[in-house]
Amino acid sequence: MRTSILTLTLSLAAITGVAGAQTFKEAQTLLNQGKWQEAASAAAALNTSEGFALAAEATTAGAGLSPDTQKKALFLQAQDYADKAIEKNRNNAEAYFEKARAQGRLAQYSGILQSLGLAGDMKKNLEKALQLNPRLAGAYVAVGLWNANLVSKGFVATQATGANKNNVVPNFKKAIELEPANPTHRVEYVNAMLLLNAKDNRAFAVQQLQAAINMGGDSFWQKRDVEAARTLLARLR
Repeated sequence: MRTSILTLTLSLAAITGVAGAQTFKEAQTLLNQGKWQEAASAAAALNTSEGFALAAEATTAGAGLSPDTQKKALFLQAQDYADKAIEKNRNNAEAYFEKARAQGRLAQYSGILQSLGLAGDMKKNLEKALQLNPRLAGAYVAVGLWNANLVSKGFVATQATGANKNNVVPNFKKAIELEPANPTHRVEYVNAMLLLNAKDNRAFAVQQLQAAINMGGDSFWQKRDVEAARTLLARLR
């Protein structure tokens, strides 16, 4: 009897493990399809570090599709999910990255002093993410954008945060080296370079946008970025 119970217990554990993995995979699939609300709910319901990090990602992404009046609350919710992910596992690089990403978006809807404070926290979270996972391509993109955005705001922002235009290109190059077929990285690279100098970087932008368009997109979000690339390319030409 004891052997039977042990066997049953192990079997149930195996089934539960597979179900959990499938549930996370289903949440990721929902997000890839653009169903961000369903993805966030399904991922958060897992009550795991990985699940909360995915919920944060989904919520930040979804905020981009939401009315401006809802964005700030969604970015705060994404930060909360990321904090829960970090509480569950302080070695989850994705959790720190998602917190930084939500902070970066939130800064766009905050006053100058709060924005600079968020910029400092964002930098620390990105550094932690890359310390834990030096191959996290999205974090390099975020570092590149962090520097470009703050440099574009002028002397006060760079002095307060340590942002430097020389840190933009190396981080984007690293991201593209890690994920060369990701069109989003190319689009964000263009956004960063146009912030630094739209006139001088026009030819570069055209080249990178065309490369992004040629890649197409594997998910709802990448396809949106490819369409954004088409729109921007038409404007630049």
